[in-house]
Amino acid sequence: MISARGRVFLTLLIGIGLLVVIVAFLQRRSGHYRPSVDDLRPTTAPALTPDTAKPSPEPSPTPVPDTPPVSASPVPETDSASPTPFRAEATSNPAAPPIGFVVTLKLIVPVAGVQPNQLQDTFTNSRSDGRAHDAIDIPAAQGTPVVAVADGQIIKLFQSERGGTAIYQLSTDKKLMFYYAHLQSYADGLSEGRVARQGEVIGYVGDTGNAGPGNYHLHFSIAVVSDPKRYWEGTNINPYSLLRNR
Repeated sequence: MISARGRVFLTLLIGIGLLVVIVAFLQRRSGHYRPSVDDLRPTTAPALTPDTAKPSPEPSPTPVPDTPPVSASPVPETDSASPTPFRAEATSNPAAPPIGFVVTLKLIVPVAGVQPNQLQDTFTNSRSDGRAHDAIDIPAAQGTPVVAVADGQIIKLFQSERGGTAIYQLSTDKKLMFYYAHLQSYADGLSEGRVARQGEVIGYVGDTGNAGPGNYHLHFSIAVVSDPKRYWEGTNINPYSLLRNR
C-alpha cells in the first residue's frame, strides 16, 4: 500500500511530467523549437534535375589562323621575247631558207674570192675524239685574205692546239659569235676590242692547229651566245645555208 505521502509525491511527479510535455508542445507551435544534434546531421543530397544541374563548360572554339591558306607555288613566267638558241639543221639544199634572226645580218663569205656556190656543207662531218665538226671548211690558197662576215667587235685573238691562230668576233647585236680558225696570221693592226667592218681583212688562210700541213683552209663557225664574256660557249648553227643564200 502506498502511503498518503507517497501518493502525494507520485501525483507531483506526474504533474511535473505533464507540465513538461505541455511546455514542449507549446514551443513547437510558437516556432522556438531548437533542433537536436541528430536533426543537424546532413542528409543525402537529392539528385540534380535537368533544371538545377550545373551545366558543363563548353569547349572553347579552335582559333582560326589569321594567315590565309598557302596556295601552290606559282609557275615562274618566262620571257617570251628572248630569242631561243637553236641549232640549224644541216642541209645540202641551197634553196632551204635560213632560220631565225641571223638572216637579217646578210653575211658574206669570209674568204676573199670564194663564191657562195663554191661552199661545201661540212657542218655534220665527224672529227677526232667523236666530235662533230659544227663548222664549215672553206679551202683556199695559203695567204688568201680572210674577211669579217659582218660588222662586229674582235673579242679574242686566240692560239690553240686544235684551232691554231684564231679569231672570235661578236656581232653588233651581241647574239652571235663568229669563229675563224687555222689562220696563217692576223691582219696588221688587228687587236682585241676594236670593231671590224664587214669585208675588212682580219687575217690570212693557213694550216695552223690540227689542220694538217698543207691543208690550207678556213675553219668557220657561228654560235648563238647568251654571255659574250664566255665567248667559247654557245649553240653552234650551220653557216652553210646562211652564206649560200645571202
